[in-house]
Formats: sequence, C-alpha cells, structure tokens
Amino acid sequence: MTGTRVLVLNSGSSSVKYQLLDMSDSSRLAQGLVERIGEQTSRLKHTPLATAESRERSGPIHDHDAALKAVAEELAQDGLGLDSPELAAIGHRVVHGGKHFTEPTVIDDAVLAEIERLIPVAPLHNPANLTGIRTARALRPDLPQVAVFDTAFHTTMPESAARYAIDVKTADEHRIRRYGFHGTSHAYVSRATAGLLGRAPEEVNVIVLHLGNGASASAVRGGKCVDTSMGLTPLEGLVMGTRSGDTDPAVIFHLARVGGMSIDEIDTLLNKKSGLIGLCGDNDMREIRRRVDEGDEQAKLAFDIYIHRLKKYIGAYYAVLGRVDAVVFTAGVGENAAPVRAAAVAGLETLGLAVDDELNAVRGDEPRLISPAGARVKVAVVPTDEELEIATQTYALVERNGYAAPPQGN
Repeated sequence: MTGTRVLVLNSGSSSVKYQLLDMSDSSRLAQGLVERIGEQTSRLKHTPLATAESRERSGPIHDHDAALKAVAEELAQDGLGLDSPELAAIGHRVVHGGKHFTEPTVIDDAVLAEIERLIPVAPLHNPANLTGIRTARALRPDLPQVAVFDTAFHTTMPESAARYAIDVKTADEHRIRRYGFHGTSHAYVSRATAGLLGRAPEEVNVIVLHLGNGASASAVRGGKCVDTSMGLTPLEGLVMGTRSGDTDPAVIFHLARVGGMSIDEIDTLLNKKSGLIGLCGDNDMREIRRRVDEGDEQAKLAFDIYIHRLKKYIGAYYAVLGRVDAVVFTAGVGENAAPVRAAAVAGLETLGLAVDDELNAVRGDEPRLISPAGARVKVAVVPTDEELEIATQTYALVERNGYAAPPQGN
C-alpha cells in the first residue's frame, strides 16, 4: 500500500455523505453530500477543503451508482479522483454489525452476506449501507473496502448488560439483545476525553453523552464500553428528537388492543412522532429553548422530561462504573446547548459534578473542560468526529495488514 488517502462513505436510503481524508496528517481534503437520490430534485454539495468554496449541482440523480459517479467527478475536478494511486481504501459506515463484527472488517462477499442477514434488526439502515458498499466496490473493485460498524464499540458489554430478561432460546433465535449504536462517536469521544485529561484511555472511566436528534449514553471503563442506552434498535434509551426512548413495552400492547393501531402505526409513532416532537411539536433544541425562555409550558415540560431522562442515565452509569473521571457532552445538542449541559448535572454536586457558568457559555470547536477548577469529576465538551474515526480505523487496518481488495463473487 502506497497511498495515504481514505474516502469515507455514509450511505443512507436516499443520500450519501462523504469525506476524503489524508491519513498522513489526518487532514480533510474534501467533503460533501448527495441528497434526494432517486428524485428529480437531487442535489450534490461538494466542498474542496483547499478552497472551502462549495460547488452545487442539481437535477435527477437516479441511484447510488449515479451518485457515487457524480462524487467521483467532483473529486477529480479537484485533482482528487478515485483513480488516484494515493487512495488507499474506502471506509464505509455500517449501522448494525450484530455480535459477529467487533472491529473494522475488510469487506468480501461473506461479510456482505452477513450484513444482509442482519437487515431484520436494522431494516432502515443496513440496506442503504449495503447499496453504498456494492456501488463503491463496482467502481473500484481493486481497492480494499472496509466496514466500520456503529455497534462494534459496544460489543465489549458484559452479558449482564447486553441481555434482556426474556426467554434465552427465543432471544438467541431472533438475535434479540442490546447492541447499542453511535459506537464510532462513543469510541472517538471517550478516547479524546482521556487525551483532554492528559491520561491514557485505559486509565479513565467516562460517561459519554451523544446528544443529537438521535441520542445515546455510554459507560466506558478503561477505554471499553460496559453499558449503553440504545438496545436492539436505536429506539431505546434517552428522549430523542422524534424517538420515545425508554417506554413500558406494554404501551405497544395497549395501543394495539385499545387504540386499534397496527404494528406499523405504532412503529411510526414511537420512532417518528414521539420524543421532543411528540411532546411539544419541535425537535430542534434551539427552538425549544426559545419557547421555554418565552414561557411556553409545553416546551418546558418537553425540556424537563428530556433532562430528567438524561440525569437518570448519568446516575445509573455512575453506579455501573463506580468511579467516574469525566462526563462528556458531544454531537449537535451536546456540543452547542449550554442550558442542556447545565441542567443535566444540576443537583449532582454530591457526586462531584458541576459546571462553571462562564466556561459552559463559551462556544468552540475544540475539546474543552467546562467544570470548575479542581472538580472531582470533570465535565467536558468534545466535538465528535465520526468520519475521522472511520478513516483512522480503516487506514490502520489496511496499513497493518497490507490488504489488497478481496475477490468478488459474481
């Protein structure tokens, strides 16, 4: 392997997000987004980082094959084409890897088949991830392609945390267990937090709060996840933008029997019409906070429920870890919503948790501490970087093993 560049692809059902990074110095060379694939109003926004001046093209992009070809054309225009010998590998975000995939994996036909077998437990995500992988392999069959799984970081959870208390035979037959998600972010942020504290990841216990439209918490002991809030699917856990998070399972039976709702209707309710948007009609925390400040009682209730759930998980994971060195906030809400951070730790002073109001109010793109000087438990804000984490894991794998592209089946 001679190249040092990694193209990171995150393929959704109708979108492709991408970044091209040079791993010799972890710098970004280009990034972009193709959205509304399959529609007449498709759009590609491409930004070469050398100029930071975005280019856009609009018009029908019929499928992922056309989308990636359009991305390749944009990259080539900047001298960064996919045919460059500097390109060492393509790293793919794959949402669900089940129990089998515990680390980044070079993609071959057997890996593809296993990702496909996991579709029943990730019906919204794995099919789109597969489409992106197959398209990229067709474009560059000679290049190593690596799957980096959202679930992989959480495979270190002990069985006591990963198992649900249901019949074991039934659970095993249908792959029912807690897998966790956002693992790439939790891995990056927990390691970066250790660096911020000037210590090795193996030395610190961290509670990571990934708060975006989707939200999850994790308890990380010595660099390894021992518990996380999302479960079989990304529905479990914290209150999210449109997802309910933790709910009594009997709610589903009640809605079916008494409410006359179908399984699909209940699925839509809990995943798309619940959480913050179900509670107050907004899933943008900035708008919710504006309404709270104006005295809107419905928005205040939604915010209070959000914080109550978040505080419960901080306390629970404090108990799981026994000793906590830092609580860290990341992702869109975690990085930008100072009122959320302040409210989440308010009243937890006896656990050593507090924020300094002035430090908490500062906005920035760098990892930073927002707890008072000398605090027993540090409170931090660490911007997540999932693309860099995917690129780092991808490059380390192909560099370490000198992988060539595996043969592809017909």
